[in-house]
Amino acid sequence: MSSFWSIWISVLSLIVIAGCFLLLRVCSKNTTDVKEGESMGHSFDGIEELNNPLPKWWSYMFYITIVFGLVYLALFPGLGNYKGLLNWTSSNQSIGTEKGIKADSAAAIELAAKEGMYVQYDQEVKHANEKYGPIFAAYLATPLEELVKNQEALKVGGRLFLQNCAQCHGSDARGSKGFPNLTDSDWLYGGDLATIKTTIMNGRHGMMPPKGGLPIDDSEIAGLAEYVVKLSGREHDEKLAAQGQGSFMKGCFACHGMDAKGNKLMGAPNLTDDVWLYGGSRGMIEETIKHGRAGVMPAWKDVLGEEKVHVIAAYVYSLSNK
Repeated sequence: MSSFWSIWISVLSLIVIAGCFLLLRVCSKNTTDVKEGESMGHSFDGIEELNNPLPKWWSYMFYITIVFGLVYLALFPGLGNYKGLLNWTSSNQSIGTEKGIKADSAAAIELAAKEGMYVQYDQEVKHANEKYGPIFAAYLATPLEELVKNQEALKVGGRLFLQNCAQCHGSDARGSKGFPNLTDSDWLYGGDLATIKTTIMNGRHGMMPPKGGLPIDDSEIAGLAEYVVKLSGREHDEKLAAQGQGSFMKGCFACHGMDAKGNKLMGAPNLTDDVWLYGGSRGMIEETIKHGRAGVMPAWKDVLGEEKVHVIAAYVYSLSNK
């Protein structure tokens, strides 16, 4: 932070505290000609205004907060670049050093928890890795085919799923519009153990360009959507669907296949079932064809590491193979 902004923040912070003190002092004084406890000569709806002083407890509470604020700013960072008398930082604390305890040790973490002290995040992570790392290492050494039979591992995978995956796929893993249901047997890229792990590790980038990137006119979209409706076995307009089949043969089969059952290598969905990622109404199908879709699942290998991904993959597989 530059010196200008450091001074700016420091001055503003102190002005606010000083302003609070002055405002409290002014409000604590009787600046009227009316004695305390007497009427101010104003009433409304049967309620008369009296010149009562501020409650003592209320005033004392605010004085205490002002003193606390000044002491805090003196001890800890808060005034620009000033580091505070305790030289505290969120990334370099010396917890327990006065007792000969290393700041990044498990003992320091326990001491901090016992004495109500704050401890930096990376120290907690390190302590957690020391404690749980061997457990996840053992899970990683276990083949996925065996891990799906380990109920304790699946419970761990379930908790990791709730912490990292439920935001998109839902706490029940049934997904929502644009986010796949993980409890059924419909998989865009494949539902075997190895593929699920690869998906979580590396992420997926699904891409359908507008009109499939094909020479399809807007006038053909309704017919093409009707043909897709026919493929999924629903009631349809046969004449319109026949027109749409011609549009489909312009190149949609390159991804979805001649039988329209999709292609797991490309993540192209099966159009012959009744599972729809973005909605299966005629309107939604037409919107998908016209504007295309771009779905992205982030890669988790750098966020969670292979050990945790390994366990989540086993859990996800178990959801659709109960």
